[in-house]
Amino acid sequence: MAAGRGAAVLRRAWRQRRTALLDPSYTPLVAACLCLAEGGVNLWVIRRVPYTEIDWKAYMEEVEGFANGTLDYTRLKGDTGPLVYPAGFIYIFLGLYYATGRGTDIRLAQYLFAGLYLFNLLLVFRIYCRTNKVPPYVFFFMCCASYRIHSIFVLRLFNDPVAMAILFLAINLFLEERWSWGCFFFSLAVSVKMNILLFAPGLLFLLLQQFGLWGCIPKLCICALLQVVLGLPFLLVNPVGYLTRSFDLGRQFQFKWTVNWRFLPEEVFQNRAFHATLLLVHLAGLALFALHRWHRSKESILALLKDPAERKHASPPLTVNKIVFVLFSSNFLGVCCSRSLHYQFYVWYFHTLPYLLWCTPTAKLAHMPKVLLLGVIELCWNTYPSTICSSLSLHICHGLVLLQLWYGTAPPPVTHTPPPSRRPAAISKKAQ
Repeated sequence: MAAGRGAAVLRRAWRQRRTALLDPSYTPLVAACLCLAEGGVNLWVIRRVPYTEIDWKAYMEEVEGFANGTLDYTRLKGDTGPLVYPAGFIYIFLGLYYATGRGTDIRLAQYLFAGLYLFNLLLVFRIYCRTNKVPPYVFFFMCCASYRIHSIFVLRLFNDPVAMAILFLAINLFLEERWSWGCFFFSLAVSVKMNILLFAPGLLFLLLQQFGLWGCIPKLCICALLQVVLGLPFLLVNPVGYLTRSFDLGRQFQFKWTVNWRFLPEEVFQNRAFHATLLLVHLAGLALFALHRWHRSKESILALLKDPAERKHASPPLTVNKIVFVLFSSNFLGVCCSRSLHYQFYVWYFHTLPYLLWCTPTAKLAHMPKVLLLGVIELCWNTYPSTICSSLSLHICHGLVLLQLWYGTAPPPVTHTPPPSRRPAAISKKAQ
């Protein structure tokens, strides 16, 4: 019976092909087809495209030091340098270390990351099914058409996809209003790689709107406590070494790997004043979005510190689209202002781009420019090594996305209705 219903859905979708490609209500059907296709694409990539060693060997050497009993974080190193990720990375990749014969079975590791790719895709599609904003045809560009994303997952085996998959799991929990579990997995994602902190300003805003200051403190404690528990073996041995290595916010990046700042001279790229300027721009962008795009209540934004029941004007309820918009835009602002973007960092925001482009009202003629924008961004990330043209083009594309987010989500103008006139209405002679 279920097979018959599925066949009926497919027949109806074939008859309404145009509608199925444009109507977001068909997202579950398109998502199922694309997930099946992606299984085949990943198998083909693993078997036909040569694996490229970049960081996997270093990951295995770092976790091997922990497996051998080293708890001083400053002594955990790989062939690319010292370990610079929090403790959650150690535990997850330790599991992969043992599952793959101490990191030697690369093909098995690739299959495991292909499974991670499909799991991540299911979580992303679940978010898009809930938002009901993006036309289904766009998801083809999010799946089978991206060479760089497949490479990051199954040909390079980076830790960035692991962190992002856990992050999307947390967002799904937020959409189900399971805030405590969502905060738990959010903190777990941070413990794999710190880029997840780019979502943190948006999450803090959502927690304040939902619970007020005192109500969100327990949720923040969940995040903090998990970090302490995961890092405890290292904190007991060398707390300063663990904190400075795993949460090093001032780490210098190599100019040869930058994707977004290739058009700058290297001395400017490495200059601390430039880094401080980017930080100020990032904070200013977050403040503007928080004040004028995230916050829609009649009260001051400081009213979010109050208990929701004590606010003079009740805050609008947190809808699915509000949660996703705040989190995705918070992360995107951080990506735009990053000191450097390396090729594996593309996964930080790749799966959020369709929502960021189509969450605003889209006229028929506007679909093609948005698809073109996705294509140019993909081309910039596929240009190796990066060039002045590719990095400038990437910034232009990011700027266009920000502009359409800013103007496309502007609140409607307030219409002031004139007060009723106190003068008595004139009575016509006929009425008299």
